[in-house]
Amino acid sequence: MQKSRPNTEKIIREDIETIRAYERVFGVEMPGLDADGNIVRLPEAYPRVVNGVERSGYRISALGRQAAQDQTPVLNPILGRNTSEETWAESQPLYEMAERFDRKIFHFIHAEATRHIDPKEGEELIEQSRGKGGITPQGEREFIEMGGGAVHPVRINATGDTTHLNVLNALVAGFDGTDIGPVIHVHFGGRGILDFRSKVKNGYKAIQLCAENNMFAQLDTHKHIVNIMGTDGMALAMCLLSEGLAVKAGLDPGLSSIQMNLGGINVLADIALIRAFRDTIWSEFINAVPETFQNPPPDLIAEQAHFARMAVSAKLSGVNFYRTKAAENVGIPTGESMSKAMWATYNVFDNTYKVDIQDPFIEARKKEIQSEAMAILSAALGLDRILEPGEVTAAFWDRYEDEQLIDIAVAAGKSGIFDTPRAAGWDLKRHVKTHRDSDGIRRYIKGYTPLGVDPAHMPVSQEMFDVPPEPVVSKKEKIVMATVGADAHVIGINMAKEAFQRAGYEIIFLQGMNMPETVADVVAETGADAVGVSNLLGLGIELFPRVGRRLEQLGLRGKVVLFAGGRIAEKEEEHAMFEKKIAEEGPGFLGVDAFFGPGSDVDKAAVAISEMMKEKQEAKK
Repeated sequence: MQKSRPNTEKIIREDIETIRAYERVFGVEMPGLDADGNIVRLPEAYPRVVNGVERSGYRISALGRQAAQDQTPVLNPILGRNTSEETWAESQPLYEMAERFDRKIFHFIHAEATRHIDPKEGEELIEQSRGKGGITPQGEREFIEMGGGAVHPVRINATGDTTHLNVLNALVAGFDGTDIGPVIHVHFGGRGILDFRSKVKNGYKAIQLCAENNMFAQLDTHKHIVNIMGTDGMALAMCLLSEGLAVKAGLDPGLSSIQMNLGGINVLADIALIRAFRDTIWSEFINAVPETFQNPPPDLIAEQAHFARMAVSAKLSGVNFYRTKAAENVGIPTGESMSKAMWATYNVFDNTYKVDIQDPFIEARKKEIQSEAMAILSAALGLDRILEPGEVTAAFWDRYEDEQLIDIAVAAGKSGIFDTPRAAGWDLKRHVKTHRDSDGIRRYIKGYTPLGVDPAHMPVSQEMFDVPPEPVVSKKEKIVMATVGADAHVIGINMAKEAFQRAGYEIIFLQGMNMPETVADVVAETGADAVGVSNLLGLGIELFPRVGRRLEQLGLRGKVVLFAGGRIAEKEEEHAMFEKKIAEEGPGFLGVDAFFGPGSDVDKAAVAISEMMKEKQEAKK
């Protein structure tokens, strides 16, 4: 007998027009309503047989529990290509490596970047960015039909404006799990085109779908907070509030994991981080991810050594799952390079002695993380006292209504309680500044702790360093900066923006996900002297020239410096070819005056663009 799924049915009825837009834009058949208003094409909840295999989120739970028993994390390699055929072919080396070691993996299949965007409101932006970033919704279904997930369970990333529809598609396709998060994180404001509240609400719907259909959920993530210069305690507070929504949705904690970022710089700090989360969260599982170099070395062997340090931390910390990484700095890796990364990680795991380290530093740091998190969470909840970690249980969250928790999350982001220096949310308040201390831990700079939170509970750096001054506009030229296409990656362009601000320029920053023509129109509206655009999905060849063509139509191309950055090619095997082409021919084939790829010195880039703007000014005279 099928279990009742009232929330699933309610979501389909409420969002039927957006579901129909999803069908139209992505070319797949979704659950819907017939002429009489009855729900049709909704598959049974898990467990159910798909392509000859019984699928269920509990297949992943079983792997996580086995990892805890064996004291060795299950590998969670990420690999998804633009078509099902490519994804299937590139996955074979992963599966062969797992079989070589007689182990199961938890395969994370990367989804096409257009999934971040509301299909009803952003169809044009989706259409201009198709076929990059990972597998399509139709590709998901084809991959399962080819045999994907038959031996090794799979999950898809479903973040963005309409997370819940991507989860619904994963259920139709036959994926055991999904990456919902970030649900609460201020970083989430940059993924897609909708406002922060809409995204949190749709994230909650995604959790409801997982709860009623027994899908494994990577509920939320500490990783993204670290990527945008946030602190461990801030991330824990946000994850806890996400778990509050999961409790209200009825999700089984055995179907929930929190994603972590291990730094590899300080193994004691990594262990403390995992213990702080493990001792506080409601979710049963932790999925650790190695922290990626923001400016990776050109030698990939050095990068793999960097990842190996974090594999040691993962083993000693006792996480359930570990995301293997390979060649991250040059785009989507091949199956061959990812399989080698798996081999290296298995080697680290099998040759690292699992010892229970009880250094006093670990306990002190764990309490520091928890203290920060409790102070932030208590402020977000509007409490007149600071909670203790043991109080934040399912029973605690049952006191709240789900809409109340959504309102709390949004208010905390908009007031500066939830905050990180490089958050992408355009409708959220920014205040905090942080510093990465010599022990590898990121702490707040004095005077820049979260607004509305008692500073006494915030870890403040005691090291001597120059606090970055607020940027002062000292030059008359203005620069527009934006990512173009369905690209939510804003770390690189944030770093470039900060370099130009240090150089004294006024920056009109359009955040993530813009149409090329819109960026050019803003240049005309603001009278800017230069425009910098970025794309990390290998779409620059198609999108960057469109900025130039629109500037030409506006009579501005000869007056404005157009420069670009990001990743030249999406796939590892294409990257070197384009790098060589730029070195030999210059960036003209990209339709830009200058290009700054991965590893570029952003301050030197600011100097170069400054000189180019001067040349333009001289030409006008």
